[in-house]
Amino acid sequence: MFSLAMLLLACVEQSLASCVVDSFTVKADFEPARYAGKWYALQKKDPEGLFLQDNISAEYTIGEDGTMVAASKGRVTLFGFWVVCADMAAQYSVPDPASPGKMFMNYQGLASYLSSGGDNYWIIDTDYENYALTYACRTLKDDGSCDDGYSLLFSRNPRGLPPAIQRVVRQKQEEICMVGESLLNFFFWSFCIYQMIILPKMKT
Repeated sequence: MFSLAMLLLACVEQSLASCVVDSFTVKADFEPARYAGKWYALQKKDPEGLFLQDNISAEYTIGEDGTMVAASKGRVTLFGFWVVCADMAAQYSVPDPASPGKMFMNYQGLASYLSSGGDNYWIIDTDYENYALTYACRTLKDDGSCDDGYSLLFSRNPRGLPPAIQRVVRQKQEEICMVGESLLNFFFWSFCIYQMIILPKMKT
């Protein structure tokens, strides 16, 4: 019985240690130019507070000075009943050139009812052509694990990822303790495209 208790304790300690944010690895030698282009979110883990619900897409571009910027859209419900397509803009900086996959993101909502601020933006893994897994931790617990954070799984194809890539992503999500009920899956069904294109035609 004592041996079993010690084994369980060791497993718990190992699990807690593996969830220390500073121990997470990011994409080695991240290349923003290859990351640029259109991405569609297929899965997410929400932070506390207002966050894009679904139908999330992001277009990344690289400026002449090498700075990466993004224009993103997503469906959001305000005041419990008002469903809109929100537009966001973001600029990215690299605090440590030796770790280009660990960026800092300054974001702005392009409407008065949307928030602005800054978060870490880590590229946990990407193959540039199919998928990208991003991560941000806003606040840490005393043990170094994340108290409030979020993660997004992006795909170049809004219809999803093949099984082989899903297995790779699952492993990476386990490495950053982003598995289980906290992850939300959704389909990209072009709500924002509908809102921008169809609704104006209905006006009289």
